[in-house]
Amino acid sequence: MEQVIISDKNNEYENTFYTVAMRGLVAFPKMVMHFDVAREKTVKSVECAVKGNGKIFLVAQKEAYTDNPKAYDLYKTGVVAEIKQVLRLPDNIMKVLVQGLYKAKIVNLVDDGEKMMAKVKCVPSYSKAKYDKTEAEALMRSVKNAFERYASFFPKMPKDLMISVMTQSSPIKLFESIVFSCNLDYKDKQLLLEETNIISKLTSLLSCLTSETEVLEMEQSINEQTRNNLEKGQREYFLREQMRIIQEQLGDEDGDENFRYMTKAMSLECDEKSREKLLKEVEKLSKLPPFSQEAFVIKNYLDTVLELPWGKYTKSKLSLVKAESVLEKEHYGLKKVKERILEFLAVYMLNPKIKGQIICLAGPPGIGKTSIAKSVAKAMGRKYARVSLGGVRDEADIRGHRKTYVGAMPGRIITALQQAGSSNPLILFDEIDKLCSDIKGDPSSAMLEVLDSEQNNAFRDHFVEIPFDLSKAVFITTANNISAIPEPLLDRMDVIELPSYTAEEKFHIAKEHLLPKQIKEHGLKASQLKITDDALHDIIQFYTKEAGVRSLERLLASVCRKTAKKIASEEVKKVTVKPDNIHEYLGIKKYLSDLSSKENQVGVVNGLAWTSVGGVIMPLEVIALDGTGKTEVTGSLGDVMKESSKIAVSYVRSIAEKYGIDKEFYKKNDIHIHAPEGAVPKDGPSAGVTMTTALVSALSGIPVRADVAMTGEITLHGKVLAIGGLREKTMASYKAGIKTIIIPAQNKADLEEVDNVIKENIEFIYADNLTDVLDNALIN
Repeated sequence: MEQVIISDKNNEYENTFYTVAMRGLVAFPKMVMHFDVAREKTVKSVECAVKGNGKIFLVAQKEAYTDNPKAYDLYKTGVVAEIKQVLRLPDNIMKVLVQGLYKAKIVNLVDDGEKMMAKVKCVPSYSKAKYDKTEAEALMRSVKNAFERYASFFPKMPKDLMISVMTQSSPIKLFESIVFSCNLDYKDKQLLLEETNIISKLTSLLSCLTSETEVLEMEQSINEQTRNNLEKGQREYFLREQMRIIQEQLGDEDGDENFRYMTKAMSLECDEKSREKLLKEVEKLSKLPPFSQEAFVIKNYLDTVLELPWGKYTKSKLSLVKAESVLEKEHYGLKKVKERILEFLAVYMLNPKIKGQIICLAGPPGIGKTSIAKSVAKAMGRKYARVSLGGVRDEADIRGHRKTYVGAMPGRIITALQQAGSSNPLILFDEIDKLCSDIKGDPSSAMLEVLDSEQNNAFRDHFVEIPFDLSKAVFITTANNISAIPEPLLDRMDVIELPSYTAEEKFHIAKEHLLPKQIKEHGLKASQLKITDDALHDIIQFYTKEAGVRSLERLLASVCRKTAKKIASEEVKKVTVKPDNIHEYLGIKKYLSDLSSKENQVGVVNGLAWTSVGGVIMPLEVIALDGTGKTEVTGSLGDVMKESSKIAVSYVRSIAEKYGIDKEFYKKNDIHIHAPEGAVPKDGPSAGVTMTTALVSALSGIPVRADVAMTGEITLHGKVLAIGGLREKTMASYKAGIKTIIIPAQNKADLEEVDNVIKENIEFIYADNLTDVLDNALIN
């Protein structure tokens, strides 16, 4: 770096000085000030200035926290000062005393890494522009008044300074007296330094003094309020401690109990009004005879309220990987449901404060709705509480009873929080569709507040009386039939449909979960009981008919019990259950295989139907008899299926010529349509294509393929419309050995939900109209 000559001539236009970047400080011309320096670069600059001519350039940093300031981190305007004294302190800290000489502006800043130097030019501190003396006098009076208010907050302000300021007649000297002595913000002082017009300087100073005074007034008010609250709290604590000691000396156990109630109420994390309410109850209790009925009521009330988890929250780290592994480990299948649950958890992970995410798990009994809720609680690391709503018909069951009633108790929500011991548990409302209403009120209306994120932050139980925050809790509900849930309540929930298990899913659940669980519960070892895969399939097919797996688990428990008896009586050492010996453990078969057409026949078609326990094969039979044109349907068919039969007859009339059917058949023949298992009610539009195919076959004499099953709704013009329950229907076809299924073309996208094993073994034909169905189903 080039040698820089330090000039000591103040009257030169431009000079170069060693530079100190000031943190939170601003120097003024004529001002004497001291500051500490510790940064190596600043210490080096001061040392070099002392060795030189003793002058240094002081400039403020824009941000005080910047450790290694560059040119853009510094203000342009500063002050050239003379170093009067330097003291070295321990830890390489230096205390410097300086006096400002004149204001200067940076022309060029040089930083060699060890020290800073700035080439500066002198600028005037005050402009020579004339000003209105009357305006200056008025401004000076305002500044003096503002300074007097400011000084009132500093009792140790020197009297000489006050007298000097209040008697000052020169605007410049007044400005300098105040600025040199006031502790204003360094950014405000920098503005005052850069300003040259004395009127503008005084105006800015007045604004700074007024603003600082308002802040000081607010600070004083806050401090006084805090001190008063502390004094009040300390006084109350002192008096209560005195009262407790006196009651201990008197041997008053009730007084000691009242003190415990009061201490708990004071430490409770609730709002001030709620705390005052509890303290009033404690005060009322202290004035009552110990064994009075009212004292018992208040004690019961205080015990309940003070045991609630006020401000107690479960802290946990939510991991999607952990959540997914928990769901996969504890539940087989239910792929879409698991995806939706993981989406729900992902939102909570990104935004823990989110409100209004209330899930309703809807589906038939026994498919694992309750256990899914437990798994979600485990994945979230939250406490779990279950509230059974089946048969609840009294609003007080939800909200509680007034404490004045005999035997009053809080409602089920508050009880669930007590059981969980946390203010942010996962609460499961089981069987929400089973809520009833009678003359005692409508409990579903009380549930509206619980499940509404805008209201449940101040839920009021009739027994507790003071508001409790439920907004941090997670709510999950279960239902078998969502149509039974009142509309306003359903509107607050996000419904997730859980489909019934297919036979394949039941097999895996039984093999991987239910059987090991029952073997363990019955005291058996895995080597002592073995059920073959074929035997499990037979148990599912011939001994159960359900959507879930509860009956299947009971049957496996029955096998385990009989095995345990044999082993305990030393008849055998181990048992193997096969298809040929199942009857020894479970008796004769309870259910037969689905009816289906096994050979090509005229007028008999394999239809597909959906039930709450899964899909079934529903063969449909049609015969044409000589008669007078009557159409009769039997088999406990509903109104929709009866209408489908009329559409089928009308459509066959329109295509009679193509298939060699007598055009007058609707006058000459009686048509009888029958769906076997006549005692089982059946309804729905998806049997339309089955009826039409069977009718064409019966009237034309063309046989129908026995290895084909079909489903689809029809229109009068022969268009095939989409149906529901495709996953369950295809599983029924697979079990029955069907090789080909005709489905509506509109259902093609639904094949994504169908199991891969079915898609590999069954051919799917997509029908847009009935011609596609008849061409593939009839044997030409």
